[in-house]
Amino acid sequence: MEALEAIKGRRSIRSYESREIPEEKLMQVLEAGRWAPSASNFQPWKFIVVKDEKVRKELAQVSTYGKFITQAPVAIAVVIDPQGSNHPVEDGAAATQNILLAACALGLGSCWTGSYDSVYEDKAKKILGIPEDKRLLSLIPLGYAAEKGSSTRRPLKEMVGYDRYAWRS
Repeated sequence: MEALEAIKGRRSIRSYESREIPEEKLMQVLEAGRWAPSASNFQPWKFIVVKDEKVRKELAQVSTYGKFITQAPVAIAVVIDPQGSNHPVEDGAAATQNILLAACALGLGSCWTGSYDSVYEDKAKKILGIPEDKRLLSLIPLGYAAEKGSSTRRPLKEMVGYDRYAWRS
């Protein structure tokens, strides 16, 4: 799949088939995350692959928006080290996006679920054994989509200006 095709075709999937993901595809998705750009090439991320259904259920129970995590056969937690880069959130976001795009290119569904609520993040970190000094940036359910997903975008002309800011508030 071409890069632009994956970018335009990626959807947030919240319903998954029960079939397992081949290990080769899982490794390709993780490789994509590993090859994300990062500030000064610090690569301040770690990936936790969550295959255990009990652990996924625990994560779903403490999640505000990720109750569907239990449906996916796998979830990938993207953990960042706030001291490991001068832009750890942006670096982790790039790794997360690479994972999402690779999943799409490999015929897998995924959804970026964040831990923006510190209460959820603390509970999820405890479940996953993440040290206090690290951040759980995202939790990505991964599997074969049981839905199509849909998306629209505003026209490009509404979001592109040349040489200066071109929009009035």
